[in-house]
Amino acid sequence: AVTNAKWYGAPPPFFCRPKQDKDDYTGCWNYGKFCNLGWLDPPQTCDVYEGQKAGGFNNDRACANRNGRTDVEGCCWWGRGVIQTTGICNFGKLNYYLGARAAKEGRETSYGDIDFCKDPEAICHSKKHPELKWVAGMFYWMESVQNYDHQGWNYMDNLRKFVDGGYTDRGFIDAVSGIGMCH
Repeated sequence: AVTNAKWYGAPPPFFCRPKQDKDDYTGCWNYGKFCNLGWLDPPQTCDVYEGQKAGGFNNDRACANRNGRTDVEGCCWWGRGVIQTTGICNFGKLNYYLGARAAKEGRETSYGDIDFCKDPEAICHSKKHPELKWVAGMFYWMESVQNYDHQGWNYMDNLRKFVDGGYTDRGFIDAVSGIGMCH
């Protein structure tokens, strides 16, 4: 990620990397750490990211995430684009149908030069393809939402009811939002 909060003590942008060895781990972010201490000799400054006011890494020990992992390998799958493409599976589908894998397997694609699995950040930062944040969102919408048919709830059937009913059933909007966030 290239963005992050700017509040006092806010952590830096997300980062990820391959696991370097069996003892590789990330530390914890200390929200209360003072780092702009110009009166010390030598002076200390906040230097993890531009505009940092406080906070810092404590790399003295490993800090496990909610899944018990202490490394950052495989953490590159946070949301990107207008509908927040997330997860290995969704990036893999995007790559299979529109990215480098499609090109490698002979399928016509405008984005064969991008491997979404190796560079998920390309969705938001490709200079050559600035439309990707919208393309990725539309792909997800077409592939996952429009095809949604689960436990008796079918997107296309309910869309027709919503339109025929004068666009007034808020339940349709809530259900579609749930599809995008949960499935």
